[in-house]
Amino acid sequence: MEFSATQIAQMIGGTLEGPGEISVGAFGKIEEARSGQLAFLANPKYEEYLYQTQASIVIINNNLQLKEPIAATIIRVTDPYSSFALLLDKYQQIQKQQLSGVEDPVFIHPTAKLGEHIYLGAFVYLGENVIVADNVKIFPNSYIGKNVTIGENTIIHAGVKIYHGTIIGENVSIHAGTVIGSDGFGYAPQTDGSLKKVPQIGNVLIEDGVEIGANTTIDRATIGSTIIRTGAKLDNLIQIAHNVEIGANSVIAAQTGISGSTKIGKNVMIGGQVGIVGHIQIADGSKINAQSGVSKSIKEPNSAVTGSPAYDYTSALRSQAVSRNLPEIEKRLKELEVFIKNLTTQNKL
Repeated sequence: MEFSATQIAQMIGGTLEGPGEISVGAFGKIEEARSGQLAFLANPKYEEYLYQTQASIVIINNNLQLKEPIAATIIRVTDPYSSFALLLDKYQQIQKQQLSGVEDPVFIHPTAKLGEHIYLGAFVYLGENVIVADNVKIFPNSYIGKNVTIGENTIIHAGVKIYHGTIIGENVSIHAGTVIGSDGFGYAPQTDGSLKKVPQIGNVLIEDGVEIGANTTIDRATIGSTIIRTGAKLDNLIQIAHNVEIGANSVIAAQTGISGSTKIGKNVMIGGQVGIVGHIQIADGSKINAQSGVSKSIKEPNSAVTGSPAYDYTSALRSQAVSRNLPEIEKRLKELEVFIKNLTTQNKL
């Protein structure tokens, strides 16, 4: 599968410099690319490789002034990184569209409803009343429980387990090993000291355009729904507890844990290894630094917090600066104490 420079320029709205008929069939990093590959330059630190690269086509910024002649065909765009990402996405979509049909063996319940142009890998299980829309791809060893709905163009990678009642929108991507809809962690203490399990009878709702990384777990709601809103992006190894709501276009990095019934606003950015307690709210546009522990609601939109317990990011940096100077401050304080003591002694005389 190859594309000419002219075709690529049309796809990304770029300006062509050099032969338009030259074709590429693969991608490469600018410092490693070979003939027949496409590369891009977005970071000025890598500009030296532009004049050495063996890539056949290179995407660069409109404003970049070339210091030396280069052998590759150039495509100029406003944002090379975004344009390259767009091409990767198109390339990936074409590859996935080539997957179709049902491998053997699979189990499909007689009541399941299947759309057109779907792909079911070997050992896929589709339970009672499952609905699989058009162009869905479900890779091998995935389990889809009863009454699950999967929207168009969604991709379920290998080994994903989706419990009963889960609703998944369109253009969703769920990576290998993820578990969606397992029981929330709810237990009622008894008078004898034992713990009685609280039945989890809700479900999980995942809206359109969501991406969920590998080995992430999203618990079903006790009552109602655990909700992942449109366009949210979850990294690998994340724990989302029962009745949590993740707002639209929010981004959460790996090893984050969000406790039950917490509501995350839209366009929130959460770094890796963040812990968030239950029953709080995180305002729209909040930024939570890696390894922070959030123990109370963030009410002010577009706030930035860090630390454990997490507090205002700017104040935290000032506190860190003061902490680094504590030995010097202690030394000066002792000198001041000696000075005052000597001054007091002189006054008494």
